Amino acid sequence: MNRKKVFYTLGQLLLLEAVLFLLPTLVGIIYKENTALHFIISAAIAAAVGGTLMIVCRKRNDVIYAKEGFAIVSLSWLALSAVGALPFFLSHEIPSYVDAFFETVSGFTTTGASVVKNVEALSHGMLFWRSFTHWIGGMGVLVFIMAIIPSVSDRSIHIMRAEVPGPIVGKLVPRAKDTARVLYLIYIGLTAIEVIMLLFGGMTLFESLIHSFGTAGTGGFGIRADSIGSYSPYCQWVITAFMIVFSLNFNLYYLLLIRRLKSVLKNLELWVFLGVFLASVATIAVNIYSIYGNVGDSVRYSAFQVASIISTSGFSTVDFNLWPGLSKAILIILMFFGGCAGSTAGGLKCSRIILLGKMFRNELRHLLSPKSVNTVKIDGKQVDSSVLKNASNYFALYIFIFVIIFLLLSFEPFSFETNFTATAACFNNVGPGLDAVGPASSFAAYSPFSKIVLSFAMLLGRLELFPMILLFSPRLWKTK
Repeated sequence: MNRKKVFYTLGQLLLLEAVLFLLPTLVGIIYKENTALHFIISAAIAAAVGGTLMIVCRKRNDVIYAKEGFAIVSLSWLALSAVGALPFFLSHEIPSYVDAFFETVSGFTTTGASVVKNVEALSHGMLFWRSFTHWIGGMGVLVFIMAIIPSVSDRSIHIMRAEVPGPIVGKLVPRAKDTARVLYLIYIGLTAIEVIMLLFGGMTLFESLIHSFGTAGTGGFGIRADSIGSYSPYCQWVITAFMIVFSLNFNLYYLLLIRRLKSVLKNLELWVFLGVFLASVATIAVNIYSIYGNVGDSVRYSAFQVASIISTSGFSTVDFNLWPGLSKAILIILMFFGGCAGSTAGGLKCSRIILLGKMFRNELRHLLSPKSVNTVKIDGKQVDSSVLKNASNYFALYIFIFVIIFLLLSFEPFSFETNFTATAACFNNVGPGLDAVGPASSFAAYSPFSKIVLSFAMLLGRLELFPMILLFSPRLWKTK
């Protein structure tokens, strides 16, 4: 384990966070709020700790292997959240540090679960930072470091594999550093387009930025108590469309840029994801028609909420707690389904579910014809056995950890539906659940212990289990 490299990179991350604090500071100054001082103090703390780490660990070997990649990712996300919670806590807009940590973890992991009971009481600076954490965490802050720092070695593909969600992570272009740049250019470009479209819908620049950050990171923090409910149907449709856009594999956008349309159209994950989305929208629209009595409203509410849950964004236009049982059941299933690999969405991921389905089909074929040799193919290419093993191991570990988290929450005096969907919403980085943690409620009533458990659930879900689990393995920290 190259510990100096790990902590040197951690120092770089904290210096970057200190710089990022300047944006909400500027917002606070523009709106003449005293929160600007709290961001400046937080930036000073981040810079002091980051600078110290870089000085102490400056004599280093730049080589990064898998061990370093996992350690850097897990420690960086913990440090990012711990320091990122300071402005909320110092300003007393979120008085408890545990609550502030929960809110910040929820932001960076793009979950959108909140402990804030009255979001409209927060200052503009805090609202900006709260949603900006979605945008930072969406593509991955370490991928951002890879994109902008000249000294990053190409072995940092290990960081991408530990941070970018999905069963398969590779390079779009020969160098991992250039891959990171391509991803972020696409990410910035799509965010800018959404900002412009929301401006045309009557949102202010501040509102457009906030909601674009939340959509791009598939996070879901808003600035109104009813989330997106009081905005125009045009804005709701724009956000619906972009929640789906950011749920798709970013590799597809790169293929479109280099004019490989046929490769995009042959992508199985794309069509399965869109098929599940459209089927869910149609079923729920029919199911809730009796509530709204209007086809247009039923389709719009259904499309928005399905897009929000399958993308794990967490925005809402209505209180879906009041929907029929079938609609709520579909939304719960979509919490686990999630978006595509290589997107900013959470959940199990569409590609992983496809792999598991094909593996199950092959096992049935093998039982019927024991001598047959069956391979798993995606988009005409045979999937490596190591990828299949990883997918099955991930699923087994996913179920085990989900049960543990759910049992820990079961000590709380809430209903089964509340605790189950709270676990699903945080572990899959969705945001709102049902019953006491529905879209019109918050996670504020949970105990500090449960909030810490759910914070780690969000980190486990965002980093896809292994980086956070390996952080506590003594073997990871061995020097050889």
